Amino acid sequence: MASSEASPPGRRPAVGAGSFGDRLAERVVARESQLVLGIDPSLDGLWPGVDRLAGGGSPAEQAASAVLGHCRALIDAVAPACVAVKAQLACFERLGVPGRRVLGEVLEHARELGLLTIADGKRGDIDVSAKAYAQSLFGGAVTRFGRLEGLGVDMATVNPLLGRDSVEPFVAAARQEGAAVLVLVRTSNPGAADIQDLCVSSAAGDSGGASRRTGRAATGRTVWESLAAIVAELGAGAHGRCGLADVGAVVGATAPEHLQRARELMPNAVLLLPGVGAQGGRVERLAPAFAPGRAGGLITASRSIADAHRAAGGADPAAAARREAERLREAAWAIGA
Repeated sequence: MASSEASPPGRRPAVGAGSFGDRLAERVVARESQLVLGIDPSLDGLWPGVDRLAGGGSPAEQAASAVLGHCRALIDAVAPACVAVKAQLACFERLGVPGRRVLGEVLEHARELGLLTIADGKRGDIDVSAKAYAQSLFGGAVTRFGRLEGLGVDMATVNPLLGRDSVEPFVAAARQEGAAVLVLVRTSNPGAADIQDLCVSSAAGDSGGASRRTGRAATGRTVWESLAAIVAELGAGAHGRCGLADVGAVVGATAPEHLQRARELMPNAVLLLPGVGAQGGRVERLAPAFAPGRAGGLITASRSIADAHRAAGGADPAAAARREAERLREAAWAIGA
């Protein structure tokens, strides 16, 4: 059973309190867990009873209050089996202004229970806009009006398809706060192969290279392998005693055949592994992710935990979620040595 002892409330330790990789590794060992609870609240799938928390106000305010109650109950139920939570920002942003408030309260509730926090927004833009996104996600901004607080998350997902210079502002902002960036490399959705598995030529003038699918051509590599190389370069030298860098990657658990190659290209990256459960990924096939140690891979599950009571024929939602989270935690811990 994972440790249920909570860390002191509040945000991450001050800069200088150790590398991100070392902090993550210590937290994984302390909680005996590599499991990340995905928080993707569906307005049609909130746990029974949370509607009474909606109160008055606008539709957005009522929905936000119900979502907050759902998320707190879900986190309370499974926190002992988890090392982190991953909040899907879109599910909160659609609630408007109240959604941002609720997002902050959900993340703070997770921190109070000793969990690390991940903002899953897959942001990506040119450098100026990327800097603004990064300020919002991590440490905020100092302005002539005073300090503006960011979400203060420990990790955030980033879309690298605009190129290396679109990722660098996120890395700089995260590094300043002792946090980390998780770059989309090979994602869990079925359409990932449409772009990420294309083969790109490394030889000038080879116009056919970008149109070839599957495998690595003699003169090129796939798009996702090119992204993996950027991850490794940006994280080089930014790791502590455990060897894990503060620039990690999102590699879908639904395509485990790519994991060995991903590890070869990104030996020091923390791999966030979405797609377990509802998307069909299986924990038992993810062993290469843990090559650097137990904290080398973080397995994220969302619907399979939050909706476990539906699969169990309407069982108590908290009890069903706790059982499923513990099952996943045990499966990961068994292979993540």
